[in-house]
Amino acid sequence: MADLYPPLDPYETDMLDVGDGHRIYWEACGNPLGKPALVLHGGPGSGCTVNARRYFDPGKYCIVLFDQRGSGRSQPHTSEPRADLSTNTTSHLLADIERLRKHLGIERWLILGGSWGSTLALAYAEQHPERVTEMVLFSIATTTSREIEWITHGVGAFFPEAWSRFRDGAPEEERDGSLVEAYHRLLMNPDPSVHEKAARDWCDWEMAIVAVHPGHKPHPRYEDPTFRLGFARLVTHYWRHAAWLEDGALVRNAARLSGIPSVLIHGRLDIGGPLVTPWTLHRHWPDSELVVVSEAGHDARDPGMTESIVAATDRFA
Repeated sequence: MADLYPPLDPYETDMLDVGDGHRIYWEACGNPLGKPALVLHGGPGSGCTVNARRYFDPGKYCIVLFDQRGSGRSQPHTSEPRADLSTNTTSHLLADIERLRKHLGIERWLILGGSWGSTLALAYAEQHPERVTEMVLFSIATTTSREIEWITHGVGAFFPEAWSRFRDGAPEEERDGSLVEAYHRLLMNPDPSVHEKAARDWCDWEMAIVAVHPGHKPHPRYEDPTFRLGFARLVTHYWRHAAWLEDGALVRNAARLSGIPSVLIHGRLDIGGPLVTPWTLHRHWPDSELVVVSEAGHDARDPGMTESIVAATDRFA
């Protein structure tokens, strides 16, 4: 991570009421008069991280980050006992982004998103192309049913031991069906002994499939039981609905992004999210540039990923 810009603190933080009983945490960093840039975190449910601020030159960018509904410092958190997910959907998040943009008085901004954040970025830009100056997407996913089936079943061919443990975490009668549905039911179970074990099992699988290098260290947030439960609940909630997106629509509608300069950054070794997804997107999006990082998997901390992300934001500064 040595190629990130130095650590920095926000110059402003606040909570924004977005309706439905939700208040989202947001922060602004860097230069208040700089080029606006919005960071969309992954997961769903990961929350924004301090290192995400450091992908941008703080002297040239006004960097905006926020925790999506139910995650990070936003309230209520999805780990809470009576978590209601009915008003936590892709369309709700897209509306939150626009509400935040208007609240901050920003006309147009660069969008940076990784993993689930790239899905959300594409959905936002296709809905509001006039609000997007450029895009930098990495570890790209479009959250299709095919991708979800692969990440919960197919990729087990590469991680058979971990997948067997993951599958065995579901009730025996559901192990040959949708593991997303099975785990979501366990995660929403009010019994802590049930939902805490399911959250640990789900997160162990998530960590296993990104570990493509010897000595890979999981992000320390996975040791936090509150994070694990909220994260796993949101991931399964979004995946069981395929993010409420028409299957393949983000790629089919890429023509809406015409005229938006973009860099798509993806690891050659991203086994959980194979390169075919950004490659196909790139073919439908002439204004995009595809950067394949030969030694990287899905983790933005893998060799070459940070450098590629920072090089892209520097280019658009």
